Amino acid sequence: MTRITTVLATILSLAFTPWAAQDCQEGYDAYQADDDATALQEWTPLAEAGNVEVQYNLGIMYENGQGVLQDYAEAARWYRLAADQGYARAQYNLGVMYENGQGVLQDHAEAVRWYRLAADQGYARAQYNLGGMYSQGEGVLQDYAEAVRWYRLAADQGDAYAQYNLGGMYRQGEGVLQDYAEAVRWYRLAADQGYANAQTNLGYMYDNGQGVLQDKVMAHMWYNIGAANGNELGGTNRDSIAEGMTPLDISKAQQMARDCMGSGYQNCGY
Repeated sequence: MTRITTVLATILSLAFTPWAAQDCQEGYDAYQADDDATALQEWTPLAEAGNVEVQYNLGIMYENGQGVLQDYAEAARWYRLAADQGYARAQYNLGVMYENGQGVLQDHAEAVRWYRLAADQGYARAQYNLGGMYSQGEGVLQDYAEAVRWYRLAADQGDAYAQYNLGGMYRQGEGVLQDYAEAVRWYRLAADQGYANAQTNLGYMYDNGQGVLQDKVMAHMWYNIGAANGNELGGTNRDSIAEGMTPLDISKAQQMARDCMGSGYQNCGY
């Protein structure tokens, strides 16, 4: 299995409730005008008064150094205030801070606690990260079946990282019965979202005839697409497989790759 990479939300939450939107309008307008300092000035009193969306946004601003000096401890403080009110995004981000030791002492068990609170509210990123903690045995006993359960919840919401990792669990037979065809299905869902690792792994499945009929042209196509999207192994495998292919087959695979990417991953193959 590929090591889990934690994904941190870094986009301001501006979908305020109607009452909050009116109170936050000046700060919102300033933010939209790239005037982060004014947004911070307008939002801080509202956050101190308990506005959960603004507390979360201030956490983002302190984490990224937007309109203020970057300060992970202050980011964690604002995330905690929103998290204590049950705000799933803040709970998730606070979990990330604990997992990485940013602004707080690194504490995987505490990361798991916050991830679980957000995951139980259906927040896909938290479900994905919680799956990763169970897969790696960080903050909890290693439990592949539990990792699969959380990955599946996030994957069913369309999370490409979870779809990719769920594919890996099926390919390795970790927490589920080994099933190459099911691995291919989940890899394809992630690949269709442009996830390079999944695209490269699809190439591997076609290359080795796992879950699909062995097909070097299809393998070359997916390796090529994965490489184009930044996966180095995709490029290495593409060049290696090309050594045993005819020029006509390589040309065909390259055209298929162009068609696939040009169609937004809808027209991928024969």
